[in-house]
Order: sequence, then structure tokens, then C-alpha cells
Amino acid sequence: MNSIRILLDGVIDYAGLFPPASLEMPAAVRNYAKYLAGPNASLLGRFLVPVRRLGEFEDAAAHWLPRGNPVYPWRLSAIGSGNLIQDLEEIVDFNLFHARNENAGAAVVDTLELKVETVENIQRAMYLIPRSLTTYFEIPITTDPSDLLEAIASARARAKVRTGGLTAKAFPALNDLARFISQCAAGRIQFKATAGLHHAIRGNYRLTYDQEAETGTMNGFLNILLATAFARFDLSEPDIRELLAEQSPAAFSFDEGGVLWRRQRLTTEQLELARRQIVTAIGSCSFDEPIDDLQSLNLL
Repeated sequence: MNSIRILLDGVIDYAGLFPPASLEMPAAVRNYAKYLAGPNASLLGRFLVPVRRLGEFEDAAAHWLPRGNPVYPWRLSAIGSGNLIQDLEEIVDFNLFHARNENAGAAVVDTLELKVETVENIQRAMYLIPRSLTTYFEIPITTDPSDLLEAIASARARAKVRTGGLTAKAFPALNDLARFISQCAAGRIQFKATAGLHHAIRGNYRLTYDQEAETGTMNGFLNILLATAFARFDLSEPDIRELLAEQSPAAFSFDEGGVLWRRQRLTTEQLELARRQIVTAIGSCSFDEPIDDLQSLNLL
């Protein structure tokens, strides 16, 4: 298998409900079903849905969810509402219903994503969250996040970093992002990155789908994935920043044995280990755009 496929295996969590796509539930569910059946399904991760919209998801997905035995359920990542106790009750009800009712179709919420700002937020949440739920804590990175990351590691949870948004101001400074990645790699803390990750390589793009939208420099998902993989094998923080800033597709070369960035190389085994140990997913409101971008670069 080419190393690009190893790097991207199951990496794109589909967030079609969220801006800038902001699709209605039926359209997002229909897209996800199409992607699961498509030629690039191996790159697809979970379907992202707010906890408060799980009932709406069930209505829209009733036709699409798999049935039978054996069956592979759709995996969902639920975005917390701010009321954790109520969110957990709704997730338990959803999972029990789909586990016990074969006619309902196979789906499971196995991941929960929460936004936090303090160590105490993390500790209180983990006291309530069952071990069956993989939990991502979205944390701020404009200041040193080491205390928050330490709390996440102690809780055996995962981190989440916001890497963009609908305005140029929503994109983190590269120094802050490099520090976050360096600390996650050093502490073997798994994380996902989300927002502004429609394109493979960093560059200047429209920030929304509006033809008159503001343009800005957007992070590339390959930059982030590779910066993390190289960081896992001791790339320095200044070099992580440089890799995040890389805007030349020609600087990256993938083959059956690994990947080369300028004069530095990782093997396929190292890429696989970095994906498993550190960077687990990226969130994108589009699945087609990342695929199209990779194809235009002759990487898929």
C-alpha cells in the first residue's frame, strides 16, 4: 500500500452538518452513505453530529443504516451541548436502542467531543463519562496548553485542536499549533484537528463557499498529519513550524516505502505508528474537497 493511504486511513471525520457546509441532516446523511460505498471509503472516519440532533439523525438515517448479521454499524462522534449529564443520558439511550432493535439499523456513538478551558473542566467531565466513550477535549492553544494536555493524558482522554474557521482570525498562529503538536508528540497524547482543513497543502483559499468570501491562508491537512508524524520521531518544534508552513506540494514525496519531506524521511511503519499513537483524525465539513485536492496533486 502506498504510504499516503496509510497516512490517511480512516482519517476524515465527516462534519457536513457544520459550517461552512451547514447541510441539512438528510443531505449530510445521504452524503455519508455515498462516501461509505465509494472508492475512497478507506479515508472516511466518523459522522459528526450534535448530541441534541441524534433524534433527527435517526429519522434521516433510517433508510441508510446497515441491517443484518454480521453488520458494521455507522460510527458517530457526538458533539456535546454543554449539559454533560443530559448528553450522556441521550447517548446511552441512542446506543441501547440501536443495539437492541435490529430493525432500527446499526449505529453507535462511540466518541464524545467537548470544549473545555480548565483542568477542572476535564476532571469533572471524566468523573461522569463512561470508559466506553472515547473523549476528545477541545482546548485553547493561544497560551501554553501543557497543564491541559497533562490533565487529558492523566484521564486517558484525547485532545482536540481547532485549526481554522470562517474568518482569518479563527486560524491559530503557527507557533501555537507547532507547540501543541510538539507537546502531544512528546507526551504520546492522541488528538484530532478540526476546521479549515479542506485542502491538502497550506495555501491561500476562500474561507467559505460564498464567491465573495474572504480569502486567507488555510492550514493543509497533510501539513498537520506529517508535522505530527515527524514530531513523533523527534522533529524539533522550529522544524514542526516550518513543515506546517510548507506551501510547495513538490516538497513532499510519497512512495511504497514512506514519505520524504525535503531531506527528512519517515517509513510507512513510522507513519502508521504516528497515526495510531498521536494524530487520530481530522474533521472536515467536506469529504469531496480533500479527495479532489489529493487527486489534483496525483496523490490518490
